[in-house]
Amino acid sequence: MGICTWLVLGGIAGWLASIIKGTNARMGMFANIATGIVGAMIGGWIFSLMGGTGVTGFNLWSLLVATVGSVILITIVQAIRK
Repeated sequence: MGICTWLVLGGIAGWLASIIKGTNARMGMFANIATGIVGAMIGGWIFSLMGGTGVTGFNLWSLLVATVGSVILITIVQAIRK
């Protein structure tokens, strides 16, 4: 995957995760992209530990993995801030 694909997939995954967690109003475009990219790494690592595949390209499965990882990342950040 190229850098543009990581940015687009990360942006979409971060945006979806921020909507799921209710932080969409506080997060901007760059925060969504960063959350999505880091979330894709976290999600890929967790899914590979469970025997699945991580981010495999620009497809629905990769978006799901990145979104799950992003939700986990936002949950961890919220727990640390409290």
